Amino acid sequence: MEIKRSNRKTLSIEVTKDARIIVRAPYSLPLSEIKKLVEHKSDWIEKHIKKQQEKQPNHAAPNQKLTAEQIKVLAEQARQIIPKRVKYFAEKLHITYGRITIKNQKTLWGSCSDRGNLNFNCLLMLAPPKVLDYVIVHELCHRRQMNHSKQFWHEVEKALPDYKVWEEWLKENGAELISKSFRSPLG
Repeated sequence: MEIKRSNRKTLSIEVTKDARIIVRAPYSLPLSEIKKLVEHKSDWIEKHIKKQQEKQPNHAAPNQKLTAEQIKVLAEQARQIIPKRVKYFAEKLHITYGRITIKNQKTLWGSCSDRGNLNFNCLLMLAPPKVLDYVIVHELCHRRQMNHSKQFWHEVEKALPDYKVWEEWLKENGAELISKSFRSPLG
């Protein structure tokens, strides 16, 4: 827990994206009072820490490149998980698709060809499961709309009403995941 004091009149508690606790307090508030108030809000704090941790990628060391072996493991996980999730959402949305390919890509999380073939980045295995679902739904919806029109986003929203949260997560964290990629024979 980090305490930041200022000329403010009230106490506030923030759980940051990296699940740290920042308490902003007036200079005049004794440390014992701050601790007492933080303890009183412990359930709220735990809930928000858990929420932030769920949004975090499933990797340990920042800026550490993955080895070729780790990429192979991620690709194998993706081959086990992604086809099942694609099938689930395709049935839910009544959408057909062609072949599914798993790659280690530098820029794309997924793609859909005009023939209905789907490609997915194995690095999605490092993201929260809801991010994977978002990318799958996004690509499947291209089977109906090969663009990013209002109709396309409406299709995505029908399947995943909270898709914007996960799209934002990918915008904020995707570059970090991609930067971990070791260029391997997978793509």
